[in-house]
Amino acid sequence: MAFYNTKSVSRLAWGTQKLLFKRFSLAAQPRENIVINHLESKDAGILILNLNKQERKNALSIQMLADLNRAIDNVKKQIVRVLIIKSNVPGTFCAGADLKERLTLTSKELSQYNIQIRSTMSRIYDLPIPVLAAIDGHALGGGLELALACDIRIVSSNAKLGLVETGHAIIPGAGGTARLPRTINPALAKELIFTAKIFDGTQAKALGIANHAVPQNEDGNAAYVKSLDIARSILPNGPIAIRMAKFVINKGIETDLSSALAFEETGYAQVIPTKDRIEGLKAFAEKRPSKYTGE
Repeated sequence: MAFYNTKSVSRLAWGTQKLLFKRFSLAAQPRENIVINHLESKDAGILILNLNKQERKNALSIQMLADLNRAIDNVKKQIVRVLIIKSNVPGTFCAGADLKERLTLTSKELSQYNIQIRSTMSRIYDLPIPVLAAIDGHALGGGLELALACDIRIVSSNAKLGLVETGHAIIPGAGGTARLPRTINPALAKELIFTAKIFDGTQAKALGIANHAVPQNEDGNAAYVKSLDIARSILPNGPIAIRMAKFVINKGIETDLSSALAFEETGYAQVIPTKDRIEGLKAFAEKRPSKYTGE
């Protein structure tokens, strides 16, 4: 599904996309570059965003970014508790930028593209719900930057990851220089970027880039299986509290400790008057599972 009936992300970003659309005549019938699955029954509230650009290994072309942004718009309109981003392409999470397309871009168009891809990653990072990256294959360049924009990263041990841009005489341009040193030791982040090093999932876990590294299974979806297990662990908890916790954590890591504690105080004050908080107390007293409604 290409999501062609939703709002633009911002005037600047959307204007950029329209200019690039015009340049590359993208008015043709869209591919299903993004496929959305809503889980049901006990998994209701979990949404799966599948990267589905088979022939280009989910490369982040202009069209792919447009579809991804429309998918994000779609997610924001729905009642979703947890989002999992995964790939439908065997052996690949996301190959990064579409280098063949880049050869056709002018310098101005490339600058416009960089604005758009950076904006897209920030929109994922700013989603109010937990976002999990299920990395069951290679995540290189912009593919790893996509994963870094997620809250939790689960990777198969045999996947290959890396910010390889300096090997192409450029730098990470979709948030990698900002998010990697905020995720791991800045000196290690510099080494990985300077050397364009490619590392496997086990090393990603050791570095602190991945929360979990799991042995790949016969179906090639071990990271997704683990991601689904984590999402199911998130579901029973208070949805307002989860959203507030994400907001406070994200704001807190951008500032000093005193300001971070002030964010926490403000966030805590906002969960106090909720019906869910009272339900949690009643459920505890009555020794039963909580039934949260998001109110």
